[in-house]
Amino acid sequence: MGLDVTGRYRYPPPAAEWLARRVEDVIEPDLPIVDAHHHLWVENGSPYLLDELIADVSSGHAIAATVFVQAHYGYDNAALAHLAPVGETRHVAAIAAEAGRRGSPTKVAAGIVGFVDLTLGDLVDEVLDAHESAAEGAFRGVRHSVSNDPAFPDGIVIRPAPARLLGDARYRAGLGRVAARGLTYDAMLYQVQIPELTAMARALPELTIVLDHVGCILGVGPYEGRTEDTYLTWLRDMVELAGCPNVMVKLGGLGMIVTGARWHERPEPPSSVELADAWRPIIESCIDVFGADRCLFESNFPVDKAMYSYRTLWNAFKRLCSGASSSEKAALFAGSATHAYRLKNIAATSVPELAVD
Repeated sequence: MGLDVTGRYRYPPPAAEWLARRVEDVIEPDLPIVDAHHHLWVENGSPYLLDELIADVSSGHAIAATVFVQAHYGYDNAALAHLAPVGETRHVAAIAAEAGRRGSPTKVAAGIVGFVDLTLGDLVDEVLDAHESAAEGAFRGVRHSVSNDPAFPDGIVIRPAPARLLGDARYRAGLGRVAARGLTYDAMLYQVQIPELTAMARALPELTIVLDHVGCILGVGPYEGRTEDTYLTWLRDMVELAGCPNVMVKLGGLGMIVTGARWHERPEPPSSVELADAWRPIIESCIDVFGADRCLFESNFPVDKAMYSYRTLWNAFKRLCSGASSSEKAALFAGSATHAYRLKNIAATSVPELAVD
């Protein structure tokens, strides 16, 4: 299932030959897409950098732009500790510039979400300034994970954040500095913490919050085999969270091994029909509760790439939206992400009328 010697669940590496066993025709190839969440990194010696990303975004769907989200890549270890994460933003901005020089039709990392330790007090502003300078105009938000579940005291993928960090006065003060700049906060947490996010969202109504990976519904350890109970608890908490108009939700991340996904153990990759059928209750509930204009699709690649290809993933999302109106599809696949991250300078030929100031 992906357990390593520390007892944590590790992301299995993508297997190119296995993924190649499933090649589908692209559904709605002209539908503009902004991939609202991906990473760039070198994990266990395996890179997912510009070449790998371009291969995925060029695999058939109309990917107009992407949003990069922090993943502890390219830190500047020669800098002061609180400024080391700025190295990641600098690396990603360079990758985005290289994509432009290559003439990529996809605006790679049109938005960059970086890491800032939000408990640093006055230093938070210094780090935000440095990110904004390094990002070449693309810095759009902050992610400082609060992921913590008492069932996993040693962590699930990485070490847990301190408990109840969303209610910590220092952390909230840092969030206030994010809000003051009009930046977005990406909330990375586990399902059990959704009520904590609701309380924080109510306390900081001026902060734009994007919940990552539909709130990360766990399906391993004590959660394995409890799909129905877990879903009902998640839905109850998401309905409460949706009452906060400053919260949006990313639809994706359902291929993370911590959710219980085990597609990679099969002889053949799953089809987009299988994925859509498996995810329908969760995705449809999010759209019903939050509305299309507060939901945005994400690939979460390369984390989810162990389970399915980029082409199959977006086919599955399109199948899930087959009954949606054209305006709803425009929001779900591009408009909501464009709004959440204030994207601009996206080619009009790729995303008509989506560029914003």
